[in-house]
Amino acid sequence: MFRPRIIPVLLLKGQGLVKSIKFKDYRYIGDPINAVKIFNDLKADELVFLDILASKQKRCISLDFVRKVGEEANMPFAVGGGIRTIQDIKQLIQAGAEKVVINSYAIENPDFIRNASDEFGSSTIVVSLDVKKKLFSKEQLFTFGGSKSTGKDPVSFARLMQKMGAGEIIINSIEKDGAMMGYDLILIKSVAEAVTIPIVALGGAGEYDDFRKAVSQAYASAVAAGSMFVFHGPRKAVLVNYPDKDQLRKIFL
Repeated sequence: MFRPRIIPVLLLKGQGLVKSIKFKDYRYIGDPINAVKIFNDLKADELVFLDILASKQKRCISLDFVRKVGEEANMPFAVGGGIRTIQDIKQLIQAGAEKVVINSYAIENPDFIRNASDEFGSSTIVVSLDVKKKLFSKEQLFTFGGSKSTGKDPVSFARLMQKMGAGEIIINSIEKDGAMMGYDLILIKSVAEAVTIPIVALGGAGEYDDFRKAVSQAYASAVAAGSMFVFHGPRKAVLVNYPDKDQLRKIFL
């Protein structure tokens, strides 16, 4: 039976893992390579690592870090942060990443997605869209870690990214980020209905039922989360976790 992928998304700030609330209030979580070892044991489907400072600092996510993850990880993983050239992608894939995640530069230069998908294949190229509603305006895309508004409509831009050859889109609600109160199902559904490529829901998952709703009600192809996989209990104690086989079986029944 088909089961949607369940993907931990891990944020890098410097050498450590952090978790945010609405793309602010970053809290240190721990060592990223140690988290990879735990997710190996827990048999996670896939991992995503995003360097949240790379674009602002005009650099790419560390190749050395990606190599370390590649040496340790038993599952496929994607990486993102500051990717702007074909050479960046080539080096990241050679270092062990299966996919690359492009956010700010996809909006700045949509043709880059076409060039990248032509070079590496659509399945390698993931576009991440960070969405927030500005005061007195509709939802729009933000870049550079949610700090710069673009005025662009997420649904229209998702269609463009599909046309340019993106193989997958991560749709992330800035306002839901870290709140653990459920995904923005309306946003996810609007994007999922506009394209035929896989949509990954991100931003707001707080319980396993949120995964089910994202798939059954909003038509997400996969679900992703951050806080759910690094926190435990009402006080949000740091504990890397992932659903076991019995829990996975029940989520999408």
